[in-house]
Amino acid sequence: MKRILSSVFGLVLALTAMADGWPANYNGVMLQGFFWDSFSESKWTALEAQTSDFAGYFDLVWVPQSGKCLENYNTMGYTPYYYFNQNSSFGTEAELRSMIGAFKAAGIGTVADVVVNHHNTTGWFAFPAETYGGNTYQLLSTDICANDDGGQTATQAASEGVQLGSHNDDGEDWGGMRDLDHRSANVQRIVKAYEKYLLDDLGYSGFRYDMVKGFAGEHVGNYNAAAGVKFSVGEYWDGNAHSVRSWIDATGKRSAAFDFAFRYAVRNAINGSTNGQQTGSSNWSLLSDASQATGININNGAYKQWAVTFVENHDTQYRSATEQNDPLRKDTLAANAFMLAMPGTPCVFYSHYRAYGKEIKAMIDARKIAGITNMSNYTNYRNNNRYYANTVDGTRGKLLVIVGSDANSLSIPANRFVKVLSGYHYAYYLSPETETAWVDLPSGTYEGAQKTTLTAVSATAGAKLVYTIDGTNPTASSTQAQSGETLTIPPGQQRSKLGF
Repeated sequence: MKRILSSVFGLVLALTAMADGWPANYNGVMLQGFFWDSFSESKWTALEAQTSDFAGYFDLVWVPQSGKCLENYNTMGYTPYYYFNQNSSFGTEAELRSMIGAFKAAGIGTVADVVVNHHNTTGWFAFPAETYGGNTYQLLSTDICANDDGGQTATQAASEGVQLGSHNDDGEDWGGMRDLDHRSANVQRIVKAYEKYLLDDLGYSGFRYDMVKGFAGEHVGNYNAAAGVKFSVGEYWDGNAHSVRSWIDATGKRSAAFDFAFRYAVRNAINGSTNGQQTGSSNWSLLSDASQATGININNGAYKQWAVTFVENHDTQYRSATEQNDPLRKDTLAANAFMLAMPGTPCVFYSHYRAYGKEIKAMIDARKIAGITNMSNYTNYRNNNRYYANTVDGTRGKLLVIVGSDANSLSIPANRFVKVLSGYHYAYYLSPETETAWVDLPSGTYEGAQKTTLTAVSATAGAKLVYTIDGTNPTASSTQAQSGETLTIPPGQQRSKLGF
């Protein structure tokens, strides 16, 4: 196995405008580093081993909930029992710290899955006592919502002579575990200590809040303010972009949210949808549906900063014939191509990356070279039911993304855009002012010799390319190539560099 580093003229943006919850003008890309039951693939040692592969592409990696659960078998972490015991189904605390440290050294932030809507117990009401930093933390029966489990918990409490909290749930009820009363001073004390532990001790960079419909958004805002976290995203599972926007407002704009409306627009376009029913016939014009990231009818895009876009996750993925959920049925690459070109902060699903890593990394290269951020503007170029095309304004140039069955059939003016990527049902073009020497083989580990196409994206007609394959920087006297030329990198050569 040889590691080939294809160096293009990348761009790193300084975060000049920071905001609680999510940075403005953020150009990073996120990876969901797990899928359902990915206990082997997502263990801390397995993820750490991919640090060099992730580096330069994924700026944030969201990992499974890392606290120990009550079960004595593999669990994804959504039945939390301990806050400060970090020995989970994905590895030991030492392995977790090692992974976070390796990521951080490579410029990658780790996002914790924060599950604080509910908590597991032994019996109905017994929570563990934990000692951390010389303080003891323990949830009490009075930290449970008064109307938990639709009143079943109150009935059980009366039979056992146990006192519940005085407040009803200020979000949606969830059966099976105890819903926590976030107006309780004890709950707030424990969650704030837990989150400071995640950030300041373990070294996490941000939070993904699970099931935020279960408690009021103001609590997320208060917790984030106390923690001082830069990256926070809530799972407000709702396809109505206005509802998601209202939750962001409830946090005081101290948290981003997953853009479910974006995901459903992509699903509907690919799977086909008529009056809410999936038809199986793609209709790419449905990508124009309103979402938090695209901003159509949502305060003129004012909420793009707080949009974390995705096209699949562990809850929507196909798991089995009896647990099909709501997956993309086809066109996975086209879905990712659209997401990775658009504003918002894209979150790539781990299963997709494992299947199409080279293609997805090339898309990320194009996004970062153009300078697309979470607040970029875009214009619809053309669309019908067979294709959808947008031009997205980056800080260095425009990225034209076309997806659909006719994505590679459109005639695009050569003086306006240069094609840099294409595949099944997708194509990427960069505007000439981007001024980059493009190589379509991204950094990565490959078996044997590799072919890559060299492209000059330049406003200068007939721009000449120069390259090296030994890792040195190209000069005017280096080997020349014509734009569009295919280069074979021998298996003995590990680095290629390209320039004008």
